[in-house]
Amino acid sequence: MIRVLLVDDHAVVRTGFRLLLQSQADISVVAEAESGEAACQKYVEVTPDVVVMDLAMPGMGGLEALRRIRAHHSQARVLALSAHDDPMHARRALREGALGFLSKRSAPETLIEAVTTISAGRRYLDASLAQKLALAELDGAQSPIERLSEREFEVFIRLARGETVQRIAEDLKLSASTVGTHLYNIKQKLEVVNQSELTLLAIRHGLIVA
Repeated sequence: MIRVLLVDDHAVVRTGFRLLLQSQADISVVAEAESGEAACQKYVEVTPDVVVMDLAMPGMGGLEALRRIRAHHSQARVLALSAHDDPMHARRALREGALGFLSKRSAPETLIEAVTTISAGRRYLDASLAQKLALAELDGAQSPIERLSEREFEVFIRLARGETVQRIAEDLKLSASTVGTHLYNIKQKLEVVNQSELTLLAIRHGLIVA
C-alpha cells in the first residue's frame, strides 16, 4: 500500500485528488494538510511514502515546506504540483529535492502514474515538461530570473504576487532586513526598480497568472 500525504490549500482540490488516488487499490491517502506549516507537522506524524504538495500556498508555501521536510528527512519522496508547467518552476522544485513535478493541467491519470513511480524511488516528469526542460538546456538562452538563488526566487515570486516584505519575513521565518537584502539583490539582478515591474516580469515569464 502506497501511503500518501496530500498538501493543498484548497479543500476541493484535495478532495478531488483523494478520490482519484483512492480509486486505486494500492494507494491510500493517510493525511491531508492545508499549508506548508501543516505539511511539515503531518509528515512527522504519519511518515508517508509519498507527499503530493502544491507549491503555491499562503504562508510558508510549498517550496519552503519541501526544503524543510527534505532537510530533516532526506528519504522523503515528494511530488511537487503547480498550476504552471514552465521549466523554471520544475527546475527549482527538483533542485530542492522533489522527486517529481506535475502540472495541475495534466490529465488525471498522470497523478496516479506519478505517485506510483515516485513511491518506487524513481523520478517523474511528464513527457511535455521533460521536453521543455531539455530544450531549455539545449537552447542555452538563460532568463535573468535563472540568476536568482533559490531563496531569492521564492522571495521574487511572493513579491510579484503583491506580498509585503514583513509578510514574507514572517512566513519564511526571516528578519525583515534579510528579506530587504534579498529584494535589493533581486532588483539588481533583474534590473527593475519597483514591485510592479517584478510582477510584470513574473507574468511575462508565465510564473504567475495576471
